[in-house]
Amino acid sequence: MKNIRILLVDDHQMFRNALRSLLEKAANLEVVGETGDASEIVSLVRSSSAQIVCMDIGMPSMNGIEATRQLIAAFPTVKVIALSTYSEQKYVQDMMAAGASAYITKVEAAEELLRAIMLVLQNRKYLCPDVTEARINVMAQDPKVAASSLTNRERQVLRLVAMGNTSMIIAERLNISLSTVEVHRRNILRKLNLHNAVELTHYAMSHDLLGGW
Repeated sequence: MKNIRILLVDDHQMFRNALRSLLEKAANLEVVGETGDASEIVSLVRSSSAQIVCMDIGMPSMNGIEATRQLIAAFPTVKVIALSTYSEQKYVQDMMAAGASAYITKVEAAEELLRAIMLVLQNRKYLCPDVTEARINVMAQDPKVAASSLTNRERQVLRLVAMGNTSMIIAERLNISLSTVEVHRRNILRKLNLHNAVELTHYAMSHDLLGGW
């Protein structure tokens, strides 16, 4: 089995050293490069043929969210694993929306990074326990508060999505374009701190948000 080629992007040398040490002890993993300058990411992936990028978020030259966005635009098949000190939902959502496949807090990196690598190689998404717990805490808050930020049209789209309708059917039902439906869906996910239709449906049904508006 060929080694999985990994690139490290973090402006703290000591953290990169720790990651390299962790990864080089694992079978079939190879660190092919590292940098503290995220603006170099596209050229480094091109020259190293990296398959996975471990990406910090808070870096001085370019933040990891923008770097991930540029990288995925250039190399859609590369997997980005975010490694950050932040567990707040805004950072998680922005990073995943930029194209990251996994999000891990740095305090959990030693325990969770190898698991995340295996999962993203299977084209699966992964959130570490710290981030998952933070998401649960957000969802446990009064859902009406978050839902109150939705427009009337977004509420209509939410109901129809939760009922299992495709975007095409929703567009026909509401007499709007397919692209407009997709915009509404993205806005709903962003406002409710959710990632996909499955989470949205579960959220709406478990919090009785399909009626009473």
